[in-house]
Amino acid sequence: MVDVLLVLLAVLPPLLLLVYYYSRIPTTISFMRLLLFFALGAISGFVALHLELIFETVAQWIVNWRIIQRSLFGVALRQLIAVGPIEEGCKLVTVIALTNYFQRRYRLRHSTVFLFCLAVSLGFTAKENWVYLFHGFQGTPSIVERVISTPVHAMFSAPWGYALGMLVNTSIYSNRHRGQVSQAWLNSVICHALVNVLSISGRYPFPLRLLNYGLFPFLLWMFWRLEKYLQKMQGQEPRTLISGSTLKQHLWRRFLMLLTLMLGGNVIFVLFTLTRDLSFLNRLQLFDINVALSVVSRLSLSLILGLSAWAIYRYLRRLASRRRYF
Repeated sequence: MVDVLLVLLAVLPPLLLLVYYYSRIPTTISFMRLLLFFALGAISGFVALHLELIFETVAQWIVNWRIIQRSLFGVALRQLIAVGPIEEGCKLVTVIALTNYFQRRYRLRHSTVFLFCLAVSLGFTAKENWVYLFHGFQGTPSIVERVISTPVHAMFSAPWGYALGMLVNTSIYSNRHRGQVSQAWLNSVICHALVNVLSISGRYPFPLRLLNYGLFPFLLWMFWRLEKYLQKMQGQEPRTLISGSTLKQHLWRRFLMLLTLMLGGNVIFVLFTLTRDLSFLNRLQLFDINVALSVVSRLSLSLILGLSAWAIYRYLRRLASRRRYF
């Protein structure tokens, strides 16, 4: 019964997110067929896992790889040359294979190829959830952590998914087109590696631990970027937040945008750490006065940061919309 529950916890969050994106993106592909792409994404995840294990074995033969990984530099190196390229590469190969197969039979829309990317990425997430929850791979994270990380692989793959989508019904093997997809894939690899490094940095002593505070703002920016790609695929004009007729105005509004991401991202970070800390307490401890005061103070901090981020966001939106009328 416990195993069945863990399978549901691993699969349901990415599957529900796939249903959401399927309802938003216009496509002629049936949802049942999209589930096949979801399953192939999970299979590509297992392939990536085995390739990573092979890399770890070979690297240990050549150098003392485990010693190197004890430092944050070693962790970053592993993410850049192994984890990021292998995982994004497996997803990319799967999507290209699916696109080529269906392109021979149908005239695919740009948005359909992007949906392929999302389905494969979410299937990859389901496999990752299963590995973490069943085997405690690299530690045993809480269920809350896995639920929060559900859209992350889709956000990683969005750049090359968008690039592939825009090149549908053209020759993706020409040098120019390969260059566009390659650049987008490299962008995904770097973002993938950076997110993993920021998430791991909390295990290290000060001041490296401070890097952990950049994780959720960066994830928030990647989510905003994913939404921008979705709007473009749907023929909508993405929301403009950074505008200005002079360099000074442009830089000032970029700073405000960065501040919005920092405030909004750390609202999520505070709520995430609060939920994680409360999950370790029993029912009696939850009613302790000190615990209650801590919860109230952290929720108050989240409210202040969230309202500040929302106010700056609305200010930037108002400035951008005002500029359209001039």
